Amino acid sequence: MTEPLAKLLVADDEPDLRALLQRYLGDQGYAVRVVDGAAPLERLLARERFDVLILDVMMPGEDGLSLCRRLRAQGETIPILMLTARGDPVDRVVGLEMGADDYLPKPFQPRELLARIQALVRRQRLLGAHHGPPAAAGAPERIDFGDCTLWPAARRLLRAGREVDISSTEFALLLAFARQPRRPLGRDRLIALAHGPGHVATDRSVDVQVMRLRKLIEPDPARPRHLRTVWGVGYVFLPDGPAPQAVGMPGALP
Repeated sequence: MTEPLAKLLVADDEPDLRALLQRYLGDQGYAVRVVDGAAPLERLLARERFDVLILDVMMPGEDGLSLCRRLRAQGETIPILMLTARGDPVDRVVGLEMGADDYLPKPFQPRELLARIQALVRRQRLLGAHHGPPAAAGAPERIDFGDCTLWPAARRLLRAGREVDISSTEFALLLAFARQPRRPLGRDRLIALAHGPGHVATDRSVDVQVMRLRKLIEPDPARPRHLRTVWGVGYVFLPDGPAPQAVGMPGALP
């Protein structure tokens, strides 16, 4: 029996769409489970591990945004792709702020959904989805800055020795910064470094992710030391974290 490409969990209250996605994604080589709401979704997550969660925003009972936020607060790091009939960019930003990794408005082309799923699976596997401690053998990559330690292979972020709950999107962006220290990076370049060439994201979504990262790693997110804004360019990562007034880069501001 052929091993599935990945395990997907789809939560949507439309029976026809659930059946369509299960059939289409199954034909593409994925193992697909479908549920119609938050309660059965959580029961499945408690029993099985999935590679991607495809979550509808407008569900009866607890909506997808609330569920996404609650899963992230509980430390769940599965990549989440939000589906919604509402195309307002504000709704997309709210979804990203709640912890979603990607956002696709309905109606959508199945091939676009497939491409986004493939990107999430690929990124998760490149980062390493396990949560155990770094291997003792050899010299695993470790990136230290401020009171934080980043373990890329184990997909872990520690702050003052404590585990930090971080989504796969946040981790990918932080790793992109950490591997390009002291180099101003535009938003398009950051998207390519974090998610791969061809990934579609807006400048606003990058800004939202940076704000979320600052809350995770900065002593004072309002006066960032490590993730600094470079006006007219984008952002720069400073691992040694000089005081904001002493960055020494023309045009660099918090």
